[in-house]
Amino acid sequence: QEPESSEASQFRLVAGGIPEVPFGLSTSSAVLAHYGVAANTITLFRRVDNDRRDMDLNSKGVDAEKMTRFVRMNELRLVTEYNPVTAIGVMQSSLQLHLLLITDKMSPKHPGRMHSYRAAAEQFKGKILFIMVDSNLKSNEHTVAYFKLKKSQLPALAIFHTPDEEHDVLTLDEVSVEHVRDFCNQFLQ
Repeated sequence: QEPESSEASQFRLVAGGIPEVPFGLSTSSAVLAHYGVAANTITLFRRVDNDRRDMDLNSKGVDAEKMTRFVRMNELRLVTEYNPVTAIGVMQSSLQLHLLLITDKMSPKHPGRMHSYRAAAEQFKGKILFIMVDSNLKSNEHTVAYFKLKKSQLPALAIFHTPDEEHDVLTLDEVSVEHVRDFCNQFLQ
């Protein structure tokens, strides 16, 4: 709550280092009460799944590095890239349906695929967590193997229902808004 505290200074440093995430600092007791935030707390509001995460800054050893790690671990975007850092936020999401686009991020077709995937994600915001899995990362090999896919079958969509691990896979020649929407709607029925 103190705008000139060392924690606030560290917070500003973190905010400057992650320009793609909107940050705000408040000392207003009315604002803090409205959001149910205690003093000296970082609260991350996730629009994708309408969830929130809190980090108590009164703990010893909280610095800019730990704050940055907290934000990176817990942020979820319209489409979240899956990696060891974001895995925690993905697993803790309140959304029980996850749609994975398993693709080669180095492919010249990747930007077009992501454009279509993001457009489809807009239609399912708050219902399905959209995740991009780069098949080139060694840390993602287990994910590709879980869905019994080979690199020659990519790109592919895999939808996963977390409570019962029910899932379905669709290999694609082209990632389009229509393919993604139809696949999601089919699984939702």
